[in-house]
Amino acid sequence: MKKAGRNESGKKAMSRGGGAAVACLLLLPLLVLAVLKTDFMPQQLIHVGEASIAQDGDESSVPGGVEGAIWQPRQQQLVAKSKAAHDPVVEAPTSPNVVRANRDHKIKKGFLAMNGGMDGALIKSDGDVVAAPTRSKLSCNLSSYRTNMCAMQGDVRVHGKAATVYVVSASDDNRPDNGTITIRPYPRKWETPTMQLVREVTIRWRAPPGPGAPRCTVTYDVPAVVFSTGGYGVNIFHAITDIIIPLYNTAREYDGRVRLIATNYDRKWIAKYRHALSLISIYPIIDLDADNEVRCFPSAHVGTESHKELGIDSALSGKGYTMMGFRGLIRSAYSLKREWVTPINHGSKPRLVMVLRRNSRALTNEAQVVAAAAEVGFEVVAAGPEVVRDLGKFAETVNSCDVLVGVHGAGLTNMVFLPRNGTVLQIVPWGEMKWPAWTSYGEPVAPMGLRYAEYEVTAEETTLKDVYPRNHTVFTDPVSIHKQGFNMLWETFLNGQNLTLDVHRFTGVLQHIYQSLLPSHN
Repeated sequence: MKKAGRNESGKKAMSRGGGAAVACLLLLPLLVLAVLKTDFMPQQLIHVGEASIAQDGDESSVPGGVEGAIWQPRQQQLVAKSKAAHDPVVEAPTSPNVVRANRDHKIKKGFLAMNGGMDGALIKSDGDVVAAPTRSKLSCNLSSYRTNMCAMQGDVRVHGKAATVYVVSASDDNRPDNGTITIRPYPRKWETPTMQLVREVTIRWRAPPGPGAPRCTVTYDVPAVVFSTGGYGVNIFHAITDIIIPLYNTAREYDGRVRLIATNYDRKWIAKYRHALSLISIYPIIDLDADNEVRCFPSAHVGTESHKELGIDSALSGKGYTMMGFRGLIRSAYSLKREWVTPINHGSKPRLVMVLRRNSRALTNEAQVVAAAAEVGFEVVAAGPEVVRDLGKFAETVNSCDVLVGVHGAGLTNMVFLPRNGTVLQIVPWGEMKWPAWTSYGEPVAPMGLRYAEYEVTAEETTLKDVYPRNHTVFTDPVSIHKQGFNMLWETFLNGQNLTLDVHRFTGVLQHIYQSLLPSHN
């Protein structure tokens, strides 16, 4: 009986052990499936304004913690992290010598076009995208007043010279039925002549991995953003408003690990703004128009997110971005030392930088105006075009000042370099220009943490009085000139006049600003 009991107990034990073994065998495939499913889950779609924009579901990838903090990507750590995280998809590991050579190449060329020299985070490939999801996603916003933009993820292939982006096996329905859409990736779409200067990019979807889409020659493990350095990007206002702020809105979340691809590639422009671009992307910018490669990405944006002139609408961004945050990036990019304007110390003088124009809206009594500012008590920096041209050096100059003064125009954009609580004084030319001046350079001031002052010239202070009689509509009804179209406004009130300031009246405005910098006013 005892023997029989032991056998029965043994059978029960064997039965329990066998069940556990079978359960483990059954669970193993499920665990593998769960891991695979996690690795290949499509990215989350979130709504930004009226668009559905793709982004990673992991909020921890957003840098900085506090949005307004200075953003300083750690390039070496990012590259090391990238290699460690993505080595399984790299067919042939890059040797240390190649990595060093590529890094030296990148430093030598700055953030310029890349048609060959590549870093260790990508691979050459004769096949399709490595480990791409079988179903891609595409979402476009074509209803914005300022810009058209598409976001895509999955199997994304960019054929440079053809200016075509292929989204293979796209499954989203938020697009036209013919399988293609064209976008000019520049955020000024209401200005038709401007947009004609921007190369068109075609997006194609549901192309089969075979003949319908070209095979990858380069594969990346980071996203891409396609933009343009065409349009009006030649002056600093349009460079910041139309290109750099929209790139910040679109690519900041990637903490530098994003490939920027430029149409209408302008080498001089990219060299000039390399400091800001280097904190948006740690990689060289790719020249789309001259690129023979088919570059494949896990996700991409074609077009950039733009909200307003020289500003960011946090409600539209959906990511909580602000101009204070953008200015944090600018301070980091240019290594600007002063964060705040402080009250005047005993024996010291506040610094005032005066941006001076030469071809239009110039001050005919420039020397007297500069002397008046000095007499009020300012240490004056007179900055003509020859001074402003070196942007990196001029950014430091502006940051060392407490006040920036200039006639309505692109030079006022240098306010982005002022320390917090600095003052912007805009001189508004004749011609009912108060509203345009406020929209472009007055309204953006407060969101940057700055103060604003204004000096509006009278009919006695414009050289238009030497061109037109006083009974001309230029003086009696300036708004009628506005109604004739922007070109007429531009030629008459912007390109058509210089200014002779009433020094006594202007001195009163400068005195008010000076008083605001005293300790009792702070």
